[in-house]
Amino acid sequence: MASAEFASHEGLEGPALLDALFREKDVQPIRSVDDLACEGIFETDAELAEFLTWIRAERNANLA
Repeated sequence: MASAEFASHEGLEGPALLDALFREKDVQPIRSVDDLACEGIFETDAELAEFLTWIRAERNANLA
């Protein structure tokens, strides 16, 4: 990025900088789990099962 692109953020830091970046990128809050849905991430049911098994193992490992 050119330095001119950062000029609008000069002097900003913390939450003010985050707000400016969010406005610049038109970031919208997640309002529903449906906002995160994406078809075709897993090509097979076996891939999904493997992922869910991994998630479960990671959660259980971090309970202690």
